[in-house]
Amino acid sequence: MDTGDMKGKKVLIVEDDFFVSDIYETKFKHEGCEVVAVGDGAKAFSKLQEGFVPDVILLDLIMPNMDGREFLEEVKKLPNLAAVPILVLSNLSQEEDVEESLALGAKDYIVKSHLTPTEIFHRVREFLQGSVSGEYETVIK
Repeated sequence: MDTGDMKGKKVLIVEDDFFVSDIYETKFKHEGCEVVAVGDGAKAFSKLQEGFVPDVILLDLIMPNMDGREFLEEVKKLPNLAAVPILVLSNLSQEEDVEESLALGAKDYIVKSHLTPTEIFHRVREFLQGSVSGEYETVIK
């Protein structure tokens, strides 16, 4: 599968588990993406306020300082980021977590334990190309 169309895409990874973050950062960089990885929502929000505008944000929900839900609420207040898709990447798979995240503005919800980093990369790629509708049911099993 050609991944050339992802070269230069800016990806913001918001994940407090360094090992998990490093895996995704390595994968996306290997595919030619520009990656910024931070360990909590507050740091991610600061990056956005400093002017970093990613093509996509991968957001964990459970983090210190500012969790994913709080981050989603704060990003809504930044009109210049309204078009940036936020994909929740969490191991929480309860229907309430999914519904709340989508209601707060997430465009998709991916249970990370269900997919490999390569599968997540391809899902993000497909999402940015518009070939994934954001129907989380295709990921939650």
